[in-house]
Parts: sequence; structure tokens; C-alpha cells
Amino acid sequence: MRRREFISLLAGAAAGWPLATHAQPNDRVRLVGVLSSGAESDPYYRNLLRAFREGLQQQGWIEGRNLRIDARFGALDFVRVQRNMHELVTLAPDAIVVGGADQTRMLQQRTQTIPIVFVQVADPIAVGLVGSIARPGGNTTGITNLFPSIAGKWLGLLKEAAPHVARVALVFNPEFPVNEIYLAAIEAAAAALPVKTIRAPVRTATDIDRAIDVVVATEPNGGLIAVPPPGAEANRGLLFRLANQHRLPSISVDKHHISEGCLMSYGPDSGNLYRQAASYVDRILRGAKPGELPVQFPTKFEFVISLKTAKEIGLAIAPTLRALADEVIE
Repeated sequence: MRRREFISLLAGAAAGWPLATHAQPNDRVRLVGVLSSGAESDPYYRNLLRAFREGLQQQGWIEGRNLRIDARFGALDFVRVQRNMHELVTLAPDAIVVGGADQTRMLQQRTQTIPIVFVQVADPIAVGLVGSIARPGGNTTGITNLFPSIAGKWLGLLKEAAPHVARVALVFNPEFPVNEIYLAAIEAAAAALPVKTIRAPVRTATDIDRAIDVVVATEPNGGLIAVPPPGAEANRGLLFRLANQHRLPSISVDKHHISEGCLMSYGPDSGNLYRQAASYVDRILRGAKPGELPVQFPTKFEFVISLKTAKEIGLAIAPTLRALADEVIE
């Protein structure tokens, strides 16, 4: 098994800035808000918050001593997300960390003064969050997690793992318009393979049942891509269980989905993204202006294969593909 890292020029430059140039934390307790669209009970989102806390602790910020973190979870409820956002802005924290393009945009509409650090935004320029990667401007900077070309990689890996796949369901949550970036990239890659793609918007368990039925009932040789951002934990579990029941090879962006039954994952280490965000919050708390901090790119990507799921769906993973994986789960 190998570890492979993607190091961007900007990320490397940002990470290399000497900490000695920053003033040390004073005795004032700083307040940092964290906005998540997910559920607090979802291990995926709990892991992200834990990684963020660990990152700040490594920089010398200790909760209860010089730091307080106010984390709000939206549980994929738009009204609740808005309420959490309003309450946090009212508290006027020293910085707010927010996940996803849509939440970041809503937060920008509510404050032009509180520093905002976004995480897991695919293309911050395309979605209008910043004016430039090198110098974002305003009160916003952050860590981009994906770019359109990676979506084509999901389809390529799926096809390499299961060469028989001729039709792929693109399962996505239509509540998040940003996933259009990935859908378009997958469809472009599919035309060259060639593979037929089927868009399958899902909000509920019933939608998931219907999406799987469409792939299975029409023609054989189907597959599935879980397009980010991730949906609710219960729906993800159902999606992969049904896919495996019908022997549909699947791929997702996050390795946490492997434990829910996904065959493969390829994408940035989500926890590491939040540790990168912690380094930027640290700089902001020490006096840096967010608009002058360049947007960072992921520094670590992971390719994970579940041989357990492969066996369940009757798929033999070629040794050459297994050799490329960062982690192979038996």
C-alpha cells in the first residue's frame, strides 16, 4: 500500500510561512464558530470537528483556556442552517469556519466583517466566493477540496475496477447546486469511455429506492457514483446497501463511506482539510487578514478499496488496481 500526496504550490507556500512572525496568543478567550450542514450524530461530521479541534490545539489554542468553539449542526435542515448562521453572526465570533459553497455564500450575505474560513468548496472562484485564489479579498478565504477533473477520475476508477460497467447512476442531492460541477465533469468523461450516465437526484429513502430500480430494471452492467456533498448518514447507508444487493460497483469521494458499504473512495483526506482550516484560523486569531491569505488546495488524497464489498458483489479487483490504493480494507 502506498501513500500519495498532491502538493499545490499555494498550499506549500502557505504552510511554509514561519510561525515566528505571528504574535503569541494573549489572555483573551477567543470565540470560533463552526457551521456544518450535517447532523451532530453523524460520525463523518464529528470526525471533521475533532480534526479541527486537534489542529487548533497543535497551534496552542486550548479550549477552556484561550479558546471557545461554538459548533452548530444543521442536520440537512435548511431552516435550521439559517437559524444557526444568524445566531453565530449575532455572537460576533473572531472567526467562523463553514463547510460547503452554499453555506459560505449565505454567511457572506450576513457579514462582511467577521473572518470566514470555508472548507470543502469545489471551485471558490466559479461559485463566486472569492475574486482570486492568490488574494481572495474581503473577509473570506479557505480550503478548496475538489476540482472538476477529479470527478472524471471517479468514473475512470470505477470502470477500471469493473470493466463490464456500461451504465452509471450519478446519485446526488439536488439541494446543493454545487454538485452540478461534478455531474458535468463525469458526463464529459463518460462520453470518452464510452459509458452511459443517468442523473439520479435523491432527497429521501424512496428516491434512493427509485434510483436503484432505474439502474437495475432497464439494462445490466450498472454502476453507481455517490456525487458530493454527502447526504444524511441513514440515506448513504441505504444507498450502498441497495447497490450491493444488486451487485452495483460504487465509488464515493470520502473513505468514511467505505464503512457504510461503498466499494471504493477517492478524494482528499477530509480531516486533513479541517486541520488546514485550523492553521488559517490560527493565523487570523494572531492578526492575519483573511482576504490576504491565499485559498489553499488539498495536500493529501486517498484511494481506498473495500475487498469486503468487492466479495459481497462478486467482483474481483485486479492486483494492479489494488497496488495503486493507499488503503485496502480486507
